[in-house]
Amino acid sequence: MRFILDPKPVDPDPVADVATAHALLRQASAGEIGPTVRISVPGTPTAAFGRSDVRRPGFASAAAACRALGFAPIVRGAGGRVAAYTDKALVIDHVSPDPDPGTGMRDRFRDYGALLTSVLVDLGIDARVGAVPGEYCPGEYSINARGVTKLVGTAQRVVRGAWLFSAIIVLGDGPTLRAALPVVHNRLELPFQRRSVGSVFEEVPGLDVDTVASTLLRAYDRMTAVEVVPLDDATRDRAEQLKADHRVARDVETRRPA
Repeated sequence: MRFILDPKPVDPDPVADVATAHALLRQASAGEIGPTVRISVPGTPTAAFGRSDVRRPGFASAAAACRALGFAPIVRGAGGRVAAYTDKALVIDHVSPDPDPGTGMRDRFRDYGALLTSVLVDLGIDARVGAVPGEYCPGEYSINARGVTKLVGTAQRVVRGAWLFSAIIVLGDGPTLRAALPVVHNRLELPFQRRSVGSVFEEVPGLDVDTVASTLLRAYDRMTAVEVVPLDDATRDRAEQLKADHRVARDVETRRPA
């Protein structure tokens, strides 16, 4: 399996991260690449909205609030609700060609949830699969600590002939996220509890990004042969073309709800 390690993004634009995942999905759908995992570190604080968030009356206000709080609003490629993260996070995008991508959705949530939970357990965290009350982007396959705080959110997208499984591991900046997410959820009129937000570094002080990333890579390596490759120019070019699909224009934030 190809692994793309992208620890320091060349492109500081937060839209580039989700556009790159979208580009990989398009390439998998076209049969241009096989199973591929990209692990990246965001370049800036980001609020990734789901497509369903964009349709809510409070979206413009929520996007404007994000900018005021120092988070760049973008539209995520996978499903789910709004999630926020900073450069103290790991984003995992796994794409694969599949003639029937919709059939295995639940299995992917279960299997990759178990994999990521095992990684956190190896790091010394009491990690479990399951939602916690009032969490952001709620889902039964979220990964939490102690059954109390969410650490990892997962989401999927399927297209003709391929699928994308995305996960965001919140490593740090828990207090910053606990301050920002209530404001955004309030603007969207979505339920949320501040105490549901956790972080890996709060659970195990002294960990760093490299340790978490290397533990994750070893977990994949136990499952399959891993080939680490750089992000290629063809994928970068495709991602550049797809940025517009994920960007939130500033004029959107000035419109009044209908």
